Amino acid sequence: MTEKLNTGSHDLPISDELAEFMRTGWGPAAGTDPEPLPVAAYAAKRRARLAERFPGERLVVPSGVLVARSNDDDHRFRAHSAFAHLTGGQQPDCVLVIEPSGAARLFLRPRPPRSEGQEFYRDRRYGEFWVGHRPDLAEAEALHQIECVHIDRLPDALTGPARVLRGVDPSVDALVPPSGTADAELAAALSELRLVKDEWEAAELQRAVDATVRGFEDVVRALPAALAHPRGERYVEGVFGLRSRLEGNAVGYQSIVASGAHACVLHWIRNDGRLDAADLLLLDAGVEGDNLYTADVTRTLPLSGAYSPVQRQVYELVYEAQSAAIGVLRPGARFREFHETAMRVIGDGLVDWGLLTRAQADAGLHRRYTLCSSGHMLGLDVHDCARARAGTYLDGVLEEGQVLTVEPGLYLQPDDLTLPPELRGIGVRIEDDLVVTAEGARLMSSGLPRHPDEVESWMAALAG
Repeated sequence: MTEKLNTGSHDLPISDELAEFMRTGWGPAAGTDPEPLPVAAYAAKRRARLAERFPGERLVVPSGVLVARSNDDDHRFRAHSAFAHLTGGQQPDCVLVIEPSGAARLFLRPRPPRSEGQEFYRDRRYGEFWVGHRPDLAEAEALHQIECVHIDRLPDALTGPARVLRGVDPSVDALVPPSGTADAELAAALSELRLVKDEWEAAELQRAVDATVRGFEDVVRALPAALAHPRGERYVEGVFGLRSRLEGNAVGYQSIVASGAHACVLHWIRNDGRLDAADLLLLDAGVEGDNLYTADVTRTLPLSGAYSPVQRQVYELVYEAQSAAIGVLRPGARFREFHETAMRVIGDGLVDWGLLTRAQADAGLHRRYTLCSSGHMLGLDVHDCARARAGTYLDGVLEEGQVLTVEPGLYLQPDDLTLPPELRGIGVRIEDDLVVTAEGARLMSSGLPRHPDEVESWMAALAG
């Protein structure tokens, strides 16, 4: 069979003499005696739990495929979170198959011997000399502690009924006819499997949070230079992005670097504005660790180093709402309770300010200024477990070991005529990551101050 290579504009014709020369004279490849991944034992337990959920059925979970950024240049690959959770793997074009017996096999594209073919030096998508080392089958089995099979054998393994995590790999979708609710049930189960974090996951999340704290410290130290730059938001984004690459895989989501009225745009990721010392800076950013667990933290900082009276007024109301919300986190509490608690504080504050009547606040009109919910589960995805059934997540109760964010905010639009002029264009969000414990919840992001006095002191110390 003719070898199929992914070549591009960098490819040059290969003579028979060069092809023969390239096949010989190579020593042992690096990484040929790998240790098991630290997550391997935990991943095996997760696969067993998933198999118990669907006894006697075949389950198919792909890692995903490479996606072109432009022409023949691919985006950096990031494995689907469900696949990473069940295997620890991060390679493209892999497929986990859990058989009806409960046994699991990992189908993958192994590194071919250099004595066979030209892929290793000519294939720009998969070639070892183009994109780096990947394991052969024996190495993959040692890493993942699971039977590994060449991806070319996948069609033969999917000849019967199966539940498939769809929309991840088109070639896998095409191998198994859709099963409607059965596939949707698998997607929900994969999300629900991640609702409670095991000890390894909690440690990974704490590492991501700790790196994020250091990223925020980097940003505060860099503010004088960012204030002087015409694209100060981009400067801040770059500073935090450097920390994310130094200590992890990347940022866990597109950083929101929103100065002034940009903070009223919930997902401001253009980050192309200038910084003004008279404004606030809303920074929503998180480091994604090497094992793909991400932090998600927001602070709203005074670019002058001190909040003005009106900025402090808005900030303190959000701080009180967040503190009250954190106070209700405990096993058995309804998931929605912390949001409802935060919104009661916000509503009461807006009544005290004269922006709403009591009847308007009770009718939920505060949502004009808050816009969205006050938190979500956190893990491999920044909005983790999003396909879980409502009864087990949004309408469920908290359990020990769950990790979530608490992030109330006020977004006072610059053109909102219901507001006095001095409040217009102020956006404040405070977001922290917490793990539910037997006694309540532990603040994982306690390395960053929340109270406005402490924020000012922290910034002054870093500036000094």
